[in-house]
Amino acid sequence: MEHILSFLHQHIELIYIVILSIFLGVEVISRVPSVLHTPLMSGANAIHGVVIIGAIIVMGKAETDNYLALILGFLAVILGTINVVGGFVVTDRMLEMFRGKKK
Repeated sequence: MEHILSFLHQHIELIYIVILSIFLGVEVISRVPSVLHTPLMSGANAIHGVVIIGAIIVMGKAETDNYLALILGFLAVILGTINVVGGFVVTDRMLEMFRGKKK
């Protein structure tokens, strides 16, 4: 526990930046009009593809006894994959609204 508190104390500025960026991201995303949702979602899918590749690289280069890196890499791969698939599903449903009805 003391190690965690020491780490937090040493990196408090980075923690503040992460917390502020979360609030800023929520505020920016909540104000995006629905017309721009599809182009932004495709951009987000591309970013999460990079996250997945980065997580795979981290897991590949991590030492076998570094469980923290392996667990974080695995979680990043899983969550990034879920986000990419969900983004494609949402984008497909939105684009389906603009297609004409089949006769």
